[in-house]
Amino acid sequence: MNNSDNIYSLAVSGVQKLIPYTPGKPIEELERELGLSNIIKLASNENPLGPGKKALAAIQATLKDLALYPDGNGFNLKHALADKYAVDMSQITLGNGSNEILELVARAFLTPGLEVVFSQHAFAVYPIVTQAVGATAVVAPALNYGHDLDAMLQRVNDKTRLVFIANPNNPTGTLLDHGRLESFIGALPDTCICVLDEAYCEFVGDQGADNSITWLRQYPNLLITRTFSKAYGLAGLRIGYGLSSPQLADILNRVRQPFNNNMLALAAAEAALTDIEHLQNTIAVNAQGMQFITDGFKKLGLEWIPSAGNFVLVDLKQPAMPIYEALLRKGVIVRPVGVYELPNHLRITIGTQAENQLFLQALTDVLSGNV
Repeated sequence: MNNSDNIYSLAVSGVQKLIPYTPGKPIEELERELGLSNIIKLASNENPLGPGKKALAAIQATLKDLALYPDGNGFNLKHALADKYAVDMSQITLGNGSNEILELVARAFLTPGLEVVFSQHAFAVYPIVTQAVGATAVVAPALNYGHDLDAMLQRVNDKTRLVFIANPNNPTGTLLDHGRLESFIGALPDTCICVLDEAYCEFVGDQGADNSITWLRQYPNLLITRTFSKAYGLAGLRIGYGLSSPQLADILNRVRQPFNNNMLALAAAEAALTDIEHLQNTIAVNAQGMQFITDGFKKLGLEWIPSAGNFVLVDLKQPAMPIYEALLRKGVIVRPVGVYELPNHLRITIGTQAENQLFLQALTDVLSGNV
């Protein structure tokens, strides 16, 4: 076999046609391409404050043990999460980011011939993990840029094994009513697992994000996924978790790789859970920044989708890619969302006050033709 293209024909059919997830452009890449410095990145919904002091101290204290394997069961972190959420440790699955939990549930429960229901404009990883295992994606049209639960329920049938719901939704920031969401979960057949992706739940505020955990007692087919990448500022360490019935967690842990969480991530995440001050500061900076940026949009005559996350989607009323590229030339990285069927929108992560000011000035300049 001399033709290297033949390698593609050896891959399973779903993977042959798969388009990989495209992450936000790294700062280093833009530096290389344009020779810029003092770049600000508001593209990947990272915490502008970074990790908290307690997490950093835990990392420092763990460095001396790096020659050893981490605890493959993550006992200490699971214990801390169990205490925080009043669940049993057997209900927890640790992942290399919550992203890995999404992949684990697909690997464990999907085969060709089975179906997965999710919403238009929902997280791009849902179709990726579905297609990778050869299952069929069934996409329900969005309602006001968010999940239309009635439309999704209408698409559930005896072939539907998973339903993915992001709440708040990425990239649109929409938030579902808690009562309607529980009714939707309750209406699903026992043969269908609901994956409730709550990566941004800490930013929801007083709207009851933790109420979903109480549903685990009633719905053994519910899996809640969360992460330390956003509000806790640990995106670079890649650690997240799933909360579910013990039976569902047992299945996920059968396909989870041993030592999927590194030692630094486990220590930092455990410490981060105790750093209430850092979490409160993060939420406050996000709320202030959201107000500042949306006030700026209003002055520019732009519309946006009200967001419950740490990002906001702005409607430019014109193709967004030229605006995105012009912002890059000014050293500002944001996120185009054409892959989500939103070609006129850009997603902006809420940054520090200084970063938000620089972004709005750059956007003002670009829209006024000062490129």
